[in-house]
Parts: sequence; structure tokens; C-alpha cells
Amino acid sequence: MRPTLRLLDDALIEKIVAEARDLLSRLGVEIHNPTVLRMLADHGAEVTEGKWHARLTPAMIDKALHTVPHSFKLYDVLGKETHHFVGNNVYFTPGSAAINILDNRTGSIRMPTTEDYIRYIKVVSGLAYIASQSTALIAADVHEKISDSYRLYLSLLYGEKPVVTGAFTIESFEIMKELQIAVRGSAQALKEKPLTVFSCCPTAPLKWSNVTSQNLVDCARWSIPVELISMPLSGFMAPVTLVGSLIQQTAETLSGLVISQLTNPGHPILYGGSPAIFDVRYETTPMGALETMMLDCANSEIGKYLGTPTQGYIALSDAKQLDAQAGLETTLGATLAALSGINSISGPGMLDFESCQSLEKLVVDNEICGMTCRLLRGIEPREDFPAIPIFQEFLRERHLLIANHTRRHLREEIAFPGPVIDRANRARWLEEGGTTLRERAEREVTRLIESYTPSGLAEDVKTELTRMMEREARRYGMDSLPGRLE
Repeated sequence: MRPTLRLLDDALIEKIVAEARDLLSRLGVEIHNPTVLRMLADHGAEVTEGKWHARLTPAMIDKALHTVPHSFKLYDVLGKETHHFVGNNVYFTPGSAAINILDNRTGSIRMPTTEDYIRYIKVVSGLAYIASQSTALIAADVHEKISDSYRLYLSLLYGEKPVVTGAFTIESFEIMKELQIAVRGSAQALKEKPLTVFSCCPTAPLKWSNVTSQNLVDCARWSIPVELISMPLSGFMAPVTLVGSLIQQTAETLSGLVISQLTNPGHPILYGGSPAIFDVRYETTPMGALETMMLDCANSEIGKYLGTPTQGYIALSDAKQLDAQAGLETTLGATLAALSGINSISGPGMLDFESCQSLEKLVVDNEICGMTCRLLRGIEPREDFPAIPIFQEFLRERHLLIANHTRRHLREEIAFPGPVIDRANRARWLEEGGTTLRERAEREVTRLIESYTPSGLAEDVKTELTRMMEREARRYGMDSLPGRLE
């Protein structure tokens, strides 16, 4: 039996959804995109263009919920299926778009470079429980106008796993789309085997900027899957009550669903979010707060109730180092998210309020993800009935180390962690150097980078990706791309 967690009953979900629909119909949503406003008006919305405002009709919302897919799949660079977002399937991906990296050599937080990004991809390539890449770091050694497309370029060049990404500008979408088509070979092939998920984020409260709404429309036109990332802040940019925040988040996400489905009915969507409470003591947005995690899990319940696969920014920490707080917050978040059946769990590796990535934390988080995956398999009988024969052998041999039953079921029953997790007795631990968690994580990062196998993407495609990226860089005054590592 798969263990599960629920925070909302159906009656409460129905009330939350009803209130969110009422908000969109009576108060409406602010959309700073004339093309999107005209599309909404053409489908019956009450639009005030001068105020960038639209009131959606119940029929529009119903139509969007009718056409949005109940599931979809992702494929890696080589075209192999890696994700099926359906039911309670769970997949972990690193937290995205960090402006800093924790430099384990110095213990300081600094801006990342191309070298850091490539090291990150090589580490992710070897992590068994991290199912996808994300464009996790913003390299500071390229022009900011190409920072989003450059991250995707490096991910496609060095990694094989699908990519969770996003565009910071309207203009960058074109090159990011073309990079994916170059990998797949055609637009139709990309539609049939999606390679990425783009994050599209409304602004609290009830607002879409020109950039994010246009990104959503562009993704829908090309059938590129999107995760809708509403970001209410309870007590600041959303009601302080968790239910109030969920009403706002539901309204913002439903407005994105309407835009997506009017543009392209059947466009694949992850019903997601990155909510947080607001800690008035420090004026911060703690992602490691229990209430933040509860919002993520409850939002997923609402998404599933509405019939869509889900996403959440959870399984991360607000700590500034790889310490006990980092482990506490990440483990709790990963466990709650998995038990809630959030389909795409974004967060591993992240520190400092979603602003910092750590490769060492990422390899530790991979072990946390592995433990939660084992939890989801639950407890089930494996030739345990009748029990008499097993115990007869036990009493006779005084152990079951080499019993047939043990050898048949050991690996599927017990999930053994990698070298980052210490399970040696104290004497052996001392004999092997008495290493700390941080030291073991450092070693694992080094091992993964040294054992990295280059992507199997065809060399001519890699050359084409580089040609396209260099051309984009020249548009913004860069004569060449930063030196790359092999």
C-alpha cells in the first residue's frame, strides 16, 4: 500500500475553488499584454484595456479545465521517456535559477560561472533520484540577455536528462525553442516528445506581466509544457491564513490555465507553485517553514482535484550552509511532498530562500529523495506467508544472512544509501578517516564529476547548438562564449 498524506477534504477544496472562480469573475485579473487581453475578450471576458484588466467568465474557466490534459510525458535528450506525470508519480528536480552558488572550498556564497554550471550538470547526470535537470544556476560570465538561453544550451550540450527551465524575456524564447528543435530534429518531433518544462509565474496578487503571459502563450503555441508558478506570500502579498492564500493561488493558477488552453486546447500544464509564508520578524520568505510546505501540499491536492498533474517548490532549505537545518527542512519537505503525490518536486540542492545552489547539498538531497522513494513503495508481503519455514531456518542456522529468502528480497526491500550517508560503526568510521558529512559530500561531488560520461547527443547536433548560441551571444556584443570544460 502506498502511504499518502491529505491536508484538505473535498468539501474544503470545493469551497476554495469556488471562491477562486468568484474572484476571477468579479474582481478579475490584471494582464499587461494587449494580445492576451484581446484573446480573452474574443472569448467573452470583460476587458478594460486601459487598466490592463479582465474579468473571466465561468464558462471560460470550465472550458480550460475540460481541455487541460490529465497527464503528459517528458523525454530525455536522446528521446527516451523519463517522466509520466500522472496519478501520484513523483519526480525530483533541482531548484532553479539560483543567483548564487555555495563554494565548498571557501565556505562562501558567490556568483556562479560557466565552469560551475558544467560541474553541476555532470553531478546531476550521476544522481539516481534526480530525474531531470533544471537550469539551476545563472552564470554571471555571460550577458544577462542570454543568461536563460545559455543555461538551456549548456544543459542540452552536457546533460541527457530533460530540463526544467524558463525565459526571463520575451525575445529569449525564440532561441530556447530553436535549441530544442535542433535536438529533436523538427517541431513535430518536439511536440511528440517534450524535452523541457517552462516555468511561468503570475505576480501576486492576481497579475500577469507582459513577459510571463507572453512566455505562457508562446509555450502553448509550440506545445512546450509549462509549470504555472503562483507565489503568494501569506501575511504580506496574500491573506495570512493558509486557506486565504490557497484561494489566491488557485485563482492565479486558474487564470494561467485559461490563457494556456485558449491559446492551444490540450497544452500540457503542471499545476504548480512556490508559495511561502512571510516571516514578519526578519522580513523573509522561508521555504523551509512548515506552513510553506503545507501550502505546497494542499495546492497539489487542489490541482489533482481539478484533474491536472502538479508541481511544487519544496524539499529545499533556508540555511546558508550544508548543516543540520538544511537536512531538517529538506527531509521534511521531500517527505511531505512525496506523500502528497506532488508529481514534480522542485527544490533539491537549494539554500538561502531559493537563491543559492550547493553541489554538496545536492548529492545529500539525492539520498533524501532516495529514502522518500523507498517510503512510497510502502510495506508489502514478499513470500512471508506462511512464516513457519523462514523461522524454522532461523532457529536452525541462528541467522538468515545467506537464506534464499534474504538473497531474493534484500535489494528490493532495503534501500542502501551511497557513501555520503555514514552507517559504519564508530571504530570503522575512525579507521576510514572520521569524515564529516560535508567531507563525504565533497568526495562524492568529485567522484561524480570524474566519472561523468559525455552526452550521447550526436556531435553534429552539439555543433549546431554551439553555432546557434554563439550567434545569439554576438547579438549582445559577446565575441565568444566562455571557455568550456570537457
